Amino acid sequence: MRLDSHFYQRDVLDVAPALLGKTLVRMFEKGNEIRVTITEVEAYRGTDDLGCHASKGLTQRNRVMFSHGGMVYVYLIYGMYWMFNVVTSVENDPQAVLVRGVTGANGPGKLTRLLAIDKTFYGEDLSTSNRIWIEESGLKPSFVTKPRIGIDYAGHYWSKVPWRFIMNS
Repeated sequence: MRLDSHFYQRDVLDVAPALLGKTLVRMFEKGNEIRVTITEVEAYRGTDDLGCHASKGLTQRNRVMFSHGGMVYVYLIYGMYWMFNVVTSVENDPQAVLVRGVTGANGPGKLTRLLAIDKTFYGEDLSTSNRIWIEESGLKPSFVTKPRIGIDYAGHYWSKVPWRFIMNS
């Protein structure tokens, strides 16, 4: 049921909507787990996308985005909120999906707090990790698209591209 690396090694605009309805699983050290459904995501598509961290080239912060799809990219914003991203595509084609919402946590900062995701997850491989992974749920939900949030710095075009995917309830 766990998604394998091939699922992630596709274009972000294919992977992002396909993640809606999938089950995100967080396993804790004592064996307890949290299982949530992915309800909202945003796509970030490589060096040409001025909203994407990769648009500035390879840095220490974004280096995992230049890896193969299926890796976890986390980063801190406002000095307090970890953002959970799933790297997509193939090596040296930096793309990622920001998971913005899940059942029980509407918002990327709330999501990482609920699942206790922090910098230690940076570079984790979702296809082999014992702490976090994504499973097929069998759901194929309908969704709407909207512009991404919080990237006005990227300019009018990139801030208005409808690459936010929201599952219909």
